[in-house]
Amino acid sequence: MGRRHVLAAADETISPPDSLTPTQSLARVIKPEGNNLFTCELPNKKTLLLELADRFRNTIWIKRGGFVLAQRYEADGTEMRAAGEIINVVRGEKEWRKMPYWPKEFGKAAYDVSDSEEESTVGKMPPSDSEDE
Repeated sequence: MGRRHVLAAADETISPPDSLTPTQSLARVIKPEGNNLFTCELPNKKTLLLELADRFRNTIWIKRGGFVLAQRYEADGTEMRAAGEIINVVRGEKEWRKMPYWPKEFGKAAYDVSDSEEESTVGKMPPSDSEDE
């Protein structure tokens, strides 16, 4: 794939669409399954196996915990491995979060664990046994 195609695919992921169709939704990537398949979680906590669109293969990295735009396949009675396709990768998350369709379940507070954890002791001296010293 040429450099032009890589840059075009990257540019597509920066700006969010104006609206979503009924079969589209945002999802959080849980883990890669191999062969361009990813387990993703919808805002309602339902998990789906999604396939990466051809134009993003070997061009865009998808990290665990990142967000993607999923297009769910129409159920026609046939057994399919993937329940949908990743049609866009959220890269400019700040812009995407401003959109009216961004789910409140994917708010920063839901995934920001730094507030709930205790203060880190990395690089600090251990506490002394006595207060007199």
